[in-house]
Amino acid sequence: MATSKVAASSDEKLRLPAEEKYAEELAYLASVDKGQKPFAWRLSPRMIRTFILGATPADKLDRPVAQKFFGDPSLVERAIVTLASDRGLLLIGDPGTGKSWLAELLAAALCGNSTHVVQGTAGTTEDHLKYSWNVAMVIASGQSHDSMIPSPIMTAMVRGEIGRFEELTRCGSDVQDALISILSEKYISIPELRTGNNVVFAKPGFSMIATANSRDRGVNDLSTALKRRFNFVTIPIVTNKKSEKEIVLFRTRELMARNQIQLDVPPTLLDILLQTFADLRETSANSQNEDQKLESSLSTAEQIGVLEDAILHSRFFGTSELGPDTLARSIVGTLVRRVPEDVSIMNKFWHAVVEPSAKKKKDKAWEAFTDGGKAALTSFK
Repeated sequence: MATSKVAASSDEKLRLPAEEKYAEELAYLASVDKGQKPFAWRLSPRMIRTFILGATPADKLDRPVAQKFFGDPSLVERAIVTLASDRGLLLIGDPGTGKSWLAELLAAALCGNSTHVVQGTAGTTEDHLKYSWNVAMVIASGQSHDSMIPSPIMTAMVRGEIGRFEELTRCGSDVQDALISILSEKYISIPELRTGNNVVFAKPGFSMIATANSRDRGVNDLSTALKRRFNFVTIPIVTNKKSEKEIVLFRTRELMARNQIQLDVPPTLLDILLQTFADLRETSANSQNEDQKLESSLSTAEQIGVLEDAILHSRFFGTSELGPDTLARSIVGTLVRRVPEDVSIMNKFWHAVVEPSAKKKKDKAWEAFTDGGKAALTSFK
């Protein structure tokens, strides 16, 4: 039998963590870093800011350092300062505002490891936050350090690194209460081990970065005690078109690089995408009730998803050139999630906003975009 030649080599990864993706850049910044470093941080606070927000001529570096997070610099500075304090950092904002990406960049720059992550869900338990047991080893030889499975958070504590908790407000009160103890006492007790060495202490440099969606308020609200142990940094939706354009292009090019696709996005189509989302947000904000709003948060991340989908469709099933009709179909296909509710909302928006705007512009790209959206909406009937 012939063996397959398409198996990926063992060192290939679908998505590299930030510390590996930017390893060369981090090593360079560490080599020229003369600033004071809290605890065992790899970089000084000022150099971490440079890594995340990009270098300027005033930094006088020998090589360029690209901007990786596009937002208010004061938010990034506050996040860095928080991690040097005794409190945890809670990044809160609407879905798709880049909370997880900022958390990953911060962890990569501070300790060189962004993978100590617990993903919060309704099914997350205290064991996911602290430790669990290898049942087979416990049956064979009892509970011991060898049969214990440390959580990513416990591993971060032992190494003096950053632990990350995604979607904190998705978790129940028992998980949140366990987190209070970790943030306050900086240790985890293991009562099952009755002999000595049954407490795991955090080493200097350990801290927590948690994220929470503002739309999840009311699901599992944080207790007052837990709020006191976090510094809150709110990440707003990007509404500045120039910044949003930079984010969309930056992230889309990164995603396309995975598929080894090089496809330029025509400036006109990028403007159409940005304008359509801006108009959708304005329409949503002016809606009288929730029934008149799309389920989508209309975030920058969703724009990136729309553009990625359109580019891939053009590459695999089109003429390899991104067209306005394909972009329109991608917008409709991505944002219409509830049928018939979202179909009705998008249909009204397309006829009341997009079509009149296209007629005023008298531009062929806008006309093709309008027709493509109409055709896509017709397919739901």
